[in-house]
Amino acid sequence: MSSNAEMIIASEAAMAALAFSCAEALRPGDVVALSGDLGAGKTTFARALIAALGWPGEVPSPTYTLVQSYDPPDVRVPVWHVDLYRLDGPDDADALGLFETDAALVIEWPERLGARLPAEALRLHISGSGDAVRHLTWNAPKAWEGRWPPPLPR
Repeated sequence: MSSNAEMIIASEAAMAALAFSCAEALRPGDVVALSGDLGAGKTTFARALIAALGWPGEVPSPTYTLVQSYDPPDVRVPVWHVDLYRLDGPDDADALGLFETDAALVIEWPERLGARLPAEALRLHISGSGDAVRHLTWNAPKAWEGRWPPPLPR
């Protein structure tokens, strides 16, 4: 069983706070799938999550490298930031070794994996771009029960 819901994200600070909550719940081997249009905030979310795990430096977009890894002791949980935008199809992902690591995966453009995206992935979809308020919808599988969604601010 999975949970589905929607949340309004009114600012970049609110997006960072949500990513912080996700980082607090993140475990090795987890997959966070970030989908949405260009400019929706996928990279903003990923950067804030990695910073919340303790990364002290910049978090470059892996648009050209496809995968950027962050390892302890610099982060609490080993994590790979993955951007699949440039892949033509699911078979192109084989060489990346995404499912041969114990690191948590934060994947932008997960739809490029097709059916290869693990069923236990936390699927987050961000809609909106530019100055518009963002809407976050999600599908949280049983593996994320009690970890997602985070408590809403009062």
